Parts: sequence; structure tokens; C-alpha cells
Amino acid sequence: MPHLVILYTPNLDRQPEQGGVDMSALCRGLANTMLDQRDEANAAVFPPGGVRVLAYPAAHYAIADGGAAGEAAGRGGDYAFVYLNLRMGRGRSAAVHERIGRALEATAKTHLSSVLDERLIGITLQIDEGPEVFDAKNSSIHPLFKKG
Repeated sequence: MPHLVILYTPNLDRQPEQGGVDMSALCRGLANTMLDQRDEANAAVFPPGGVRVLAYPAAHYAIADGGAAGEAAGRGGDYAFVYLNLRMGRGRSAAVHERIGRALEATAKTHLSSVLDERLIGITLQIDEGPEVFDAKNSSIHPLFKKG
């Protein structure tokens, strides 16, 4: 852990010039933002080998009124949505949570700025923290980042 999961409407899988988003680039940008985060002691907030950003288009979805208000406003009825949920273990301060949230929000807004300007879209970012009732980890990635 930490895992950032993105659920989004598949109408965003179009080419950018057609109102779509490069989800792979968004994932990489968010992962880089997570890797850049530091706590009050200037230590990395997240272990590099544990950072995961995954994006999934929703197979089925319904948003708001189905597009009627957008059509009535002359903006089209092709609504879109992006939901970002960061799940991380306990132990970080409220100030660190706030910095992480603001940094991830800034990255997402920068990456999604063109669709925010051009289409009707909702974007939500939430951060959830333990308590875990069971937590098993098995990784051959973490050793790559151990020093010594």
C-alpha cells in the first residue's frame, strides 16, 4: 500500500481532441506525485515499491439526469466522471494527509484541465486510511528499493 484507484466513465477513453484523457499519463503523473510526498521529517511518505495507481473504466454507469440539463444548457449531454480513491495505511498526520490530497488534486486538475474546460465532467478525490482487519503483503518489488 498505498493504492490509488481511478474509476472513470469509458467515454473518456477517446482521443484527447475528442474529449478523451490519456489515462496512462494520468496514472504516471499521480504515481510521481505520490513518490514526491515528504512528511514533517522530510522522509518519503510512501515506500517507492508500494505505490500503485490503477485506472478502470466503468462497464456501466449513469450520471445525474442522463444529460438533459447539459443539453438544455447547450453544452451537450455526454457527462463524464473520474473518481480517485487513495487507500493508505494509518500513521500519518492530518497535515500530511492534507498535503497529499492537495498535491494529488493539483496533478489531476492539471492533467484533466482540457476536459474540465471542454466538457461536462465531475472529478472526485478521496483519501481513506486504515484500520485494516487483515493485511498481507507479498512483493518482489520492495527489495529493489532497499538500501544496503
